[in-house]
Amino acid sequence: MSYAQGGGLTDAERAARERVRLQAVERFEGGQKNREIAATLRVSEWSVERWRRQWRERGQAGVLSKGSPGRPRLSETQIARLERELERGPLVHGWADQRWTLARIKTLIGRLFHVSYTVEGTWLLLKRHGWSWQQPARRAIERDDTSVEVWKKETWPRVKASRRSAGPGSSLKTRPGSR
Repeated sequence: MSYAQGGGLTDAERAARERVRLQAVERFEGGQKNREIAATLRVSEWSVERWRRQWRERGQAGVLSKGSPGRPRLSETQIARLERELERGPLVHGWADQRWTLARIKTLIGRLFHVSYTVEGTWLLLKRHGWSWQQPARRAIERDDTSVEVWKKETWPRVKASRRSAGPGSSLKTRPGSR
């Protein structure tokens, strides 16, 4: 089974999957068939066959987890520094407005730590460390909420006033007297 960047599994999830593979090994040693093992452990027969092959080739070590597929590129110290820099804002780092985009954060990580992330990898890094996607409220600085409320109460009802009802009409395409 293939997973997205970084394996997509936490250490706890990886350990749980390893326990399932070790249960399969016990059943291999007990002589059970792949179909029975797959049904009992609620996995595919294809996975059981792959685990059996790894077990035959390398023993129990063949089904053990190999750990995280990659080490984090930034240390905890670097993550803490990145968070401080993000809190300072984009203006401090040379951008013209106060919006952090993933592309900008990716660039900032490259500048600060000389490490290259993809935009998607940047998002996963931020999400892993508790940052969330946010969109600023789009409101004009000049907005006057009191004036808006007055307009809603006084002007809008006049604009919205019901239209006069149309008189009886004809569904014919031509006027009745034009024939």
